[in-house]
Amino acid sequence: MIRPAKAADCAAVEAIVRAAYSIYLDRMGKPPGPMLDDYAAQIAAGTVSVLEDADGVVAAMIVLLSRDDHLLLDNIAVRPDGQGRGFGRRLIAFAEAETKRFGFSEIRLYTHRTMTENIALYTRLGFEETGRGRQDSYDRVFMRKQVAGH
Repeated sequence: MIRPAKAADCAAVEAIVRAAYSIYLDRMGKPPGPMLDDYAAQIAAGTVSVLEDADGVVAAMIVLLSRDDHLLLDNIAVRPDGQGRGFGRRLIAFAEAETKRFGFSEIRLYTHRTMTENIALYTRLGFEETGRGRQDSYDRVFMRKQVAGH
């Protein structure tokens, strides 16, 4: 089940982000941006949703931000022991549905250039690279996907 995150989910969300992104610390030489975010504030703002596994345990999370002309997939993370079970794909499908619900035809995201697995996954899921550049001291790859049925 995917549902809006509640304040009580904050510790689980933070633990998922830490576990999912810590593998990139050596590659990047610093914490990835999502490891620095204030999840209590994001949950309070209603931008975080969580995916519960069959046992009702929070296994993955996503942060979606409404922009002027698109929905920004700001962060997505799956608990390492839940990876490979389709949770990330379910959250991407959820993000696409939310893009339509908000009245947008495009979803955008960015990732770090060293997160090559993510770039490959997003490409397989229909995202196209729109550019690369430095933003907030990170070397980012910007991607987008047109969402049908807008």
